[in-house]
Amino acid sequence: MITKQEFKEALQCWASGVSVVTTNSKTHGLQGMTVSAFASLSADSAQILCNLNVDAQTVTGIEESQSFAVNFLTTTQQETSNQFAGGASMEERFAQNPWHTALTGAPLLSESLVSLDCKLVEKFRSGSHFIVVGEIQAREIRDGKPLLYYKAGYQELVL
Repeated sequence: MITKQEFKEALQCWASGVSVVTTNSKTHGLQGMTVSAFASLSADSAQILCNLNVDAQTVTGIEESQSFAVNFLTTTQQETSNQFAGGASMEERFAQNPWHTALTGAPLLSESLVSLDCKLVEKFRSGSHFIVVGEIQAREIRDGKPLLYYKAGYQELVL
């Protein structure tokens, strides 16, 4: 088996989009976190999945609300990514980034490239993370270029 460091070094070679997962629950209020571990799961039932650290506050809000949104960030949103990665309190994250409420009640970041409004289908633990499966209820697509993460830094797609 490889070491944790070897694992991280290998995965840094995988370029991924940067997204922010958001939710809003009665007990925990607005919550959100930066996530790069996102994937499509099924086109037939419009499902996606994302991986959330078991210690992430946002997980408790998703469990309570049974809904969440995945917001794909644009190249102009590096600061948004940093804020939602822990560089700001939950209150500051939403105060400093325009958002609106989705059909499910989840907050959608108004300046993101894409927002997917999801109903929680399943959540299960594997290692240090929860795998959260969502069924997309609605989507919004805006203009912009996707923010990418590669080799521990932000990158832009050159067209």
